[in-house]
Amino acid sequence: MQTRVEKKPKTWKRMLIMIGLVLLLIGIIAGIKVMLVMKMIAGMKPPPPAVVSTAKTAYQEWQPSFGAVGTLRAVRGADLAFDLAGLVTEVNLKSGDEVKQGQVLVQLRDTEDVAQLRQLEAAAALAEVTFGRAKQQLAAQAISKADYDTASADLKAKQAAVQQQQVNVARKQLRAPFAGRAGIVTVNPGAYINAGTTLVTVQQLDPVFVDFHLPQRNLSELRVGQAVALTLDAFAGKPFEGQISAISPKIDGDTRNVQIEASVPNPDRMLTPGMFANVRVDVGEKQRQLTLPQTAVVYNPYGETVYIVKKKGDVDKEQAEAAAKKADPKTPAPAKDAGKDKAPNAVPADALVVQQTFVTTAGTRGDQVAIAKGLDEGVEVVTSGQIKLKNGAPITIDNSVLPANSPNPTPQEK
Repeated sequence: MQTRVEKKPKTWKRMLIMIGLVLLLIGIIAGIKVMLVMKMIAGMKPPPPAVVSTAKTAYQEWQPSFGAVGTLRAVRGADLAFDLAGLVTEVNLKSGDEVKQGQVLVQLRDTEDVAQLRQLEAAAALAEVTFGRAKQQLAAQAISKADYDTASADLKAKQAAVQQQQVNVARKQLRAPFAGRAGIVTVNPGAYINAGTTLVTVQQLDPVFVDFHLPQRNLSELRVGQAVALTLDAFAGKPFEGQISAISPKIDGDTRNVQIEASVPNPDRMLTPGMFANVRVDVGEKQRQLTLPQTAVVYNPYGETVYIVKKKGDVDKEQAEAAAKKADPKTPAPAKDAGKDKAPNAVPADALVVQQTFVTTAGTRGDQVAIAKGLDEGVEVVTSGQIKLKNGAPITIDNSVLPANSPNPTPQEK
């Protein structure tokens, strides 16, 4: 009697069937999720237009100039000190006094030196009398020529000793080497002063010099006598005028800059040596420049751009014309509105949008920047809020607060 043997499917076939069923289930779930996400996206409201401020390009007259930061320096200034030690007996000035050239400012004790000077002057006077007698006796042939020469040499030696002692006495007096204003005086009578200790500074404040540096490429446009203008943070809104007094004949080998010295009148003594000043040197004739606020330009590694404000309909029209120019004339144009469905969240044709464009700048002046290429006069450009924008983004204009656009800004402290 034969028995039937039931054939069972192999294990690997059952595994393939199970894997196929799992993949089918995953695909169904993923499809449902994608449909839900797309439905949610379609139902979402578009983000509100970005709020920006704008300005229109306009031509202005610009005066070409070079700018630099300079340091004020006195025409003549010195820190005064004795070249020997001694005891102070007199201080003949107060802090901030105007002193005259040659005025004795500080006196050291010189009693011994003056007494020795008087002694040497007496000896010199006696030697002069002796020499006069010797001269008369030589004329009468009462003495020899050798005795006359001895008397003459003794007189010269005594006079030289007097001159040397006069120098020693003068060294005990600190005199002003030139007229100017004295600084802070801290020494008092009775103080012992070591050699080389600075006692007071004297600065001549009218006029003052300002030293600044400019790149060597600007050297051909600089000349002695050229006008310069100074502004200082200490005197906001008050300009100071001067002129170039000297140009260094040597270029700095490390920076390739040339040092320039300008003289600035200072009759009111407002400018003080050591102060920093912003220096502007006007060069050439005025130029007509297309300007914008500096905040309108977005600086990127690949170039400088601005966002132009346009209507959505105009942008679409320009893009269609550009595409038509690039299209192959042999290729038939698609039918108008064929297969097109208007998006539910489409931007209206009269809505304002931005279009990014590259520009070429030509320098700055205060808060303004000159546009050499890329824009025409009267074009409306975004001046703030660019970080929220991209090409074609809708915007809302709010010019209640505008960025600075001054050609000559001044520091504002609040």
